[in-house]
Amino acid sequence: MSDQNYTTSFAVDGFPEEVFSAIKNVRGWWSQAIEGDTDKPGAVFYYHYQDVHRCTFKITEFVPGKKVVWHVLQNHFNFVKDKTEWTGTDVVFEIAKKGEKTEVHFTHVGLVPAFECYGVCSDAWGSYITGSLRDLITTGKGKPNPIEEIVTRARQMSRKAS
Repeated sequence: MSDQNYTTSFAVDGFPEEVFSAIKNVRGWWSQAIEGDTDKPGAVFYYHYQDVHRCTFKITEFVPGKKVVWHVLQNHFNFVKDKTEWTGTDVVFEIAKKGEKTEVHFTHVGLVPAFECYGVCSDAWGSYITGSLRDLITTGKGKPNPIEEIVTRARQMSRKAS
């Protein structure tokens, strides 16, 4: 079981197209500091959280109402020995109508318990997917990382350098 990919899922009222729209609104549920397009096939976007995590994704599958896949092109963590653990992995969102509900099945293919970041990363994904993304779908408001934290930190670092 040590090679099992991280996965989680949830079901909500609503249509697959609404769920798909929320997933591609990455700034609405993960981080307001996302740079680049997150809503079209082949797009490349960049995520960063302070100096803790930086990551570049490419959208490799984009099937409206059904599936989104992000391939991790580059990754850097500051808290594990292998800073590039996510590089080459895939983040997969699958959407399916199940009776009256729409199910979101999330898998980070390649994020396995053997990774040093597995505990922290799986906890974070769980919070973002079953918390913030679900909230965005059901209430129209997610809980993404605010851009203000990053801007404030950059300003502080700029002041120290001068």
